Amino acid sequence: MSPIKPTLKTEIIPLILIILSFVLGFYFYTHFPARVPSHWNFQGQVDSWSSAGFGAFFLPFLLLGMYILFLVIPYLDPKKERYQEFKGTYHLFKGLIMFILFGIYLAAGYAALGYQVDIGLIVSLMIGLLFIIFGSQMSKIKSNWFIGIRTPWTLSNEEVWTKTHALGGKTFIIAGVLLILAGLLKNSWSLIVLLVGVCIAALVPVVYSYVLFRRITK
Repeated sequence: MSPIKPTLKTEIIPLILIILSFVLGFYFYTHFPARVPSHWNFQGQVDSWSSAGFGAFFLPFLLLGMYILFLVIPYLDPKKERYQEFKGTYHLFKGLIMFILFGIYLAAGYAALGYQVDIGLIVSLMIGLLFIIFGSQMSKIKSNWFIGIRTPWTLSNEEVWTKTHALGGKTFIIAGVLLILAGLLKNSWSLIVLLVGVCIAALVPVVYSYVLFRRITK
């Protein structure tokens, strides 16, 4: 029995995104120049290039691989029975990640075709949106080995998991807002704002889970 039973309702958006990405891949491949940008630095300047084939088809295959991974993860988790408790959040997170990657792929593809596309701003907006939405749903995630704030202390104690994710949801929302702000600023403060946002999301919940675990186990 599947820990999360796939249905047409839960899988239709990811499947459409995968199909669209491959259709776009063939379109891009026939219109791309021989060398296309594959990476942009923090200032939005191209600092890496790839072949037309790699630029056109890498992300469609990445989306397909991620989709398969999301289907398999619940089977691999020793706590697979917990996924039923947050299956709506799991499907939302799966669809959201694939949608944002598809959006970045679309923007990068049109930039490679010569259109004026602000990749830095688009990536900041989309990743910031991902953090905000994921943060708003984080308190619904139950203890598991793959999704959420997985530290030795959250995985060892249900109360630590619950309280850490309640706090982590707030820090992720704050980080998401700061990531969007970093993309909009476009000045010397952008990198500072970005780093502050990442540190808030990554460090605060980890430190909190350790302190809370020590307090509870005493």
